[in-house]
Amino acid sequence: MKASAVAHPIQGLIKYHGLRDRRLRLPYHDSISVCTAPLLTHTTVEFGHRVDSVRFGDRPASMEEMRRVLEVVDALGEEAGGRSGMRMRTLNNFPSNIGLGASASGFAALAVAAAKALGLELSLEELSRFARRGAGSAARAVTGGFSRWYAGEGDADSISRRLPHPDGIDMAIVCALVPMVKTTDLIHPDVLSSPFFKARLEYLPSALEGMESAIRKGDVDEIGRLAEMDTLVLHGITMTGADETILWRPDTLRVILEVKSLRKDGVQCHFSIDTGATVYINCRRADVTSIRERMSALGIETLECSVGGPASITDVHLF
Repeated sequence: MKASAVAHPIQGLIKYHGLRDRRLRLPYHDSISVCTAPLLTHTTVEFGHRVDSVRFGDRPASMEEMRRVLEVVDALGEEAGGRSGMRMRTLNNFPSNIGLGASASGFAALAVAAAKALGLELSLEELSRFARRGAGSAARAVTGGFSRWYAGEGDADSISRRLPHPDGIDMAIVCALVPMVKTTDLIHPDVLSSPFFKARLEYLPSALEGMESAIRKGDVDEIGRLAEMDTLVLHGITMTGADETILWRPDTLRVILEVKSLRKDGVQCHFSIDTGATVYINCRRADVTSIRERMSALGIETLECSVGGPASITDVHLF
């Protein structure tokens, strides 16, 4: 009754914002993301203990973190016909709480490891439904690569499916790290108060169709262009909600302006920002070095990523 799994975090391409059901984490609309390798969360789960114990690295889980973990584990336990006490430990090989999607990879790895430890045989699409209860984006981190999370009508059909794309797609992702402390859960409820939320819902069908088409063709420039446009739309909603939440920091704007300058210099790259301050720069592999050099000149730390695969079981345990 012990298993370990690994999962990659995600970058939202057509992002999700707002929950029509906060407990089940059901969104108002579909969304599309790409997993970012080699960033990785590694999680080990073991059942058969007297009480539940959860550790993030070397620290115990907070009450809120424990609540979210149990949303996933209890649902899987119910699917398995019951469970005993659980021991869990998780580690990231990348900085947490910096806008790199740690909750997505964390709950994806948890769902896959816990299901295996409970003896459940579920497809990745089926597992995405359980991971979603911990973090909405975790649904897409389960299926990996480029994935579309379908809003669905309820719990049963709000799942993620992987989107086909050409083998060896020439896409790289430079993560320009901009630290800030934020809580996405506090931002989701605010979307309905933005006067532009209804307009976003009307824009999304064409944006989703365009992004899925670009992914199927392997059109890196179009993927980047659409993700950049969706970034501006999403943050326009965040900034115009009742709380007027501005997630960007001065370095975020410096990176945005430098990306635009790079395009003027002939480097095809585009920015993308999830609900945080860190900037993803989507580009072709050949342009990674020049982009990282420009970011370094600004004093911005970067990570180089590529398209990551689905969550998977590993034989390496954390305890």
